[in-house]
Amino acid sequence: MLLIRPCQMSDLDDLMALSRAVGRGMTSMPADEAAWLKKITASERAFSEAGAEDAMGTYFMVLEDQASGRVVGTTAIYTGIGLDRPFYSYKISTLVSSSNELSMTRQARVLSMVNDYTGASEVGSLFVLPEFRKPGMGQFLSRARFLTMADFPTRFGDTVMAELRGWLNDQDQSPLWENLGRQFFGIDFQEAVNTVALKGTQFISDLMPKYPIYIDLLPQEARDVIGKPHDSSAPALHMLKKEGFQFAGYVDLFDGGPSVQCPVSEVHTVRDSHTAEACIGFDIGEQDELFMLSNGDINNYRVMLAPARLAADGCVMISKQTAESLALNHTSASVRCVPFKRTQATQAVAA
Repeated sequence: MLLIRPCQMSDLDDLMALSRAVGRGMTSMPADEAAWLKKITASERAFSEAGAEDAMGTYFMVLEDQASGRVVGTTAIYTGIGLDRPFYSYKISTLVSSSNELSMTRQARVLSMVNDYTGASEVGSLFVLPEFRKPGMGQFLSRARFLTMADFPTRFGDTVMAELRGWLNDQDQSPLWENLGRQFFGIDFQEAVNTVALKGTQFISDLMPKYPIYIDLLPQEARDVIGKPHDSSAPALHMLKKEGFQFAGYVDLFDGGPSVQCPVSEVHTVRDSHTAEACIGFDIGEQDELFMLSNGDINNYRVMLAPARLAADGCVMISKQTAESLALNHTSASVRCVPFKRTQATQAVAA
């Protein structure tokens, strides 16, 4: 069985291995032990009673294969983005100019560097090892974050966003970076990604131009990838749109990947989930409907995908094994639940 839970210090070796498997371009998971120690410490703080007091938090969760105890995937929520250091995006907008003498009106699309997502919550760091990319696994990891938001609503901002990886060519190069970012920073794409992950965004403030960039002045190969997701992120974008997320014209500074957003209260998993008393059903099995289930305990948080049944009295019937995996240790325990539809879509690196 597979279980989603908060990361812990004993996961460090597995997380380092996952970072090496992720590949290039995922800034939230650098293969750097110091960065991971900092992230794990921050997540342990977030998943505590004291974490409710913090304006910023890192809720980093792992997918554990219970048979082996091995961490095989990751998913995360970052709250209060942009409060400690700027969270930059390009906003695509249109400038209109006209000339009476020429009886002409022209429109030009521009990229403007903005901090519009300051204070929002961000979902990201979704990754599954190739051998565990079974149908529905990416959906499980993605929606678990929204179940967490439903369980602890006061810990998250009113808006949730996701930043998708942008399109890269066969040489793992970003056409937007090669034709825009490199001109101002003089470093390659991966070095820029690593610098953000390990040192922050100050170098962007120092070197990136503050004025709008006219898109039509960029080479065609750069224009073509603005707002275009990485091949491995396209299924994630589709999945987020099904949850109610929309593209509002924001793209990543480095690779032009799209950002999508949604009010937390309108995310479908948040809206459609509910809490109910959990009861042991000894005949619960594969013939029953799949549900996503969480225990609602911030100090020992658990999310599972398991067969369950809604009883006539409103309780959720689950197996004894599911109850034990969710760390439900008493007869009056409640769970949050939402139906889970099986899908044939799989995701690798997503949002």
